[in-house]
Amino acid sequence: MADNTLLGVVILARHGDREGFYQDPSSYTASSTTITPEGNLQEYQLGQLLRSLYLNSSSESYISGINSTIADLDQIKVRADGGDEGGVIVNSATSLLQGLFPATSDYNVTLANGTTVEGPLGGYQYIPIESVEPDNDVSLEGWTSCGAFDTSTNAFYNSSAFQAKVNESASFLNQLSPYLDGRPVTLKNMWNIYDYMNVENIHDASFAASIPDTFMEQARDLANWHEYGVFSSPELAGIGNIAARTMLPSIFESFTSITDSDDPLKISYLALAYKPFLSLFNMTGAAQMNSELEGIVNYAGALALEIRNSSTSGEPVLRFNFKNGTDDNGFTTYNILNGTGDIPLSTFVNYLSPAAINTTADWCTVCGNTKDRGCGALALAASEASAAARVNQRISPVGAGFLGAGLTLAVCLAMLGVLVFLGFLTVGKGRSRQKKTNDVAEKA
Repeated sequence: MADNTLLGVVILARHGDREGFYQDPSSYTASSTTITPEGNLQEYQLGQLLRSLYLNSSSESYISGINSTIADLDQIKVRADGGDEGGVIVNSATSLLQGLFPATSDYNVTLANGTTVEGPLGGYQYIPIESVEPDNDVSLEGWTSCGAFDTSTNAFYNSSAFQAKVNESASFLNQLSPYLDGRPVTLKNMWNIYDYMNVENIHDASFAASIPDTFMEQARDLANWHEYGVFSSPELAGIGNIAARTMLPSIFESFTSITDSDDPLKISYLALAYKPFLSLFNMTGAAQMNSELEGIVNYAGALALEIRNSSTSGEPVLRFNFKNGTDDNGFTTYNILNGTGDIPLSTFVNYLSPAAINTTADWCTVCGNTKDRGCGALALAASEASAAARVNQRISPVGAGFLGAGLTLAVCLAMLGVLVFLGFLTVGKGRSRQKKTNDVAEKA
């Protein structure tokens, strides 16, 4: 029997269409780029779809108790990756929210003089977005500046499986060279190759007309294989899964709020790059059970983790719904964790929580980083705490006596020095001090 009462939803959505972009193949250090009007539209339409599902009282997935006209800011929480791809992800979140909570004349206020003032732009609603900056918060970009991840990525490039794929794809890659505007044509650079081709195919009519029919699909297949190999690991807590491991605490926190009847939260929305999807699909077994998920999520692709009341047990269940960009008309429910359909929420949390990276300190340890993203401050604090602990070790009564006498003498000397500095006491001949004072006055 289906579980139909929806308590709330955690939405993970990729950004919309953007301009060109480059990532270092080893560290995935990214360049900045810009969202396009097409990307804004894709996200807006995704927001409209989510509204029709979750804020429409006639929908089977309507969230009971949610304010569907004027956004109740206690009922929605939005976090967006503020680092990867510049402002593209934050701007995508803004567009999605326009579709989710559109402008309305009901967004108004009546002033003391009786005048009713409607919000600008037809009652545009400004939903707060937390821009998650990677230097301050590792949760949405766990792979950045992570030495262990870089090592794992290079190990993948040196693996026998990768070398076999190099040989297998060599002929095709050689044919690509004329279309890549001088870019390195190697399997290691496959993400950048495909992304360049995809951007040009969308925005450059000459490129779209000249590229052979099968080349885009072949390049996409290689890029999917490449990225899934980088952002996944056979071990649940493997470093290849780090893009999801740092994100899990945000998801779990939202689950806790949604299932708490005293907490008003109904919708939690994480705006992301494609990478966390790969890791999460791998960790949950969704990719292994559904091979089409072993690849790059399309622009405006979205995962909806629905939390529902169970009709058969006393605990909530989770439904795993995914829509791969604008090419999909709607969401599809996928099986995960070797189960079928809805699974107990506790099963999901208990299985994944051991792999979660819960704090910056944990991330620093996992990545072997002692200087970046707050690790330097943590290392310094730990060093100072260790030094303080050594100073505060217990001493004998005799030692305490000597220490007390020494401190008393030090305090007296310090006070004497202050008095001398302020002129209340002089050391040596007073005439000498007076002469120096006169000299200074003359020079002035």
